[in-house]
Amino acid sequence: MRFTALTDYAIRATLEIAANNPNWVSIDQISQAQSLSDDYLRTALNSLRRAGILESRRGREGGFRLTRPAKEITLGDIIRAIDGPLTSVRGKRPESLDYQGTSLGLAKVWIALRASEREILDSVSLVHLISGKLPSKIERLIRDPSAWLPPK
Repeated sequence: MRFTALTDYAIRATLEIAANNPNWVSIDQISQAQSLSDDYLRTALNSLRRAGILESRRGREGGFRLTRPAKEITLGDIIRAIDGPLTSVRGKRPESLDYQGTSLGLAKVWIALRASEREILDSVSLVHLISGKLPSKIERLIRDPSAWLPPK
C-alpha cells in the first residue's frame, strides 16, 4: 500500500485541526506546525472540505475546522477523501473483477486485503492519534518485531 504526499499532508493537517478543535485553524498555522508547503496543503484541505470532513471560513478569523467530532473521523475517511477507494485493481473495486482459470483466487486475496485495510484504517480515529492511545488490535500488530523490519 502506498500513500501519496497529498494523503500524508491531509492526515497531518486534519490532526492539527483536530488538536485545536473547535477553533478555526488557518493554513499558516497548519503549515508552520507541520512544516508543510502551503500550495500542496491547500489542495489537501480543499479535498477534505469537498468530502465533508472539514468546513472552512474566510477572513482574518477564518480557517478550517472539523465537521464532526474527531473520534468519528478515521484514517480511512481521510484516505478515501484524497485517494478514493482503499483497494482497487486497475481502477476497479475487487468485487467487480472477473478472473478466470488459475487467477480465480486472486479476487479473494484483493477482497481480504481490503478487509484488512478497513480493519486497521477504519478503527484508528483522530482522537486515537492525538492521544497516542491506539486501539488494542493496532498495538498488538506494532508489538510484533517483524512489523518494523523490511521484507526478506
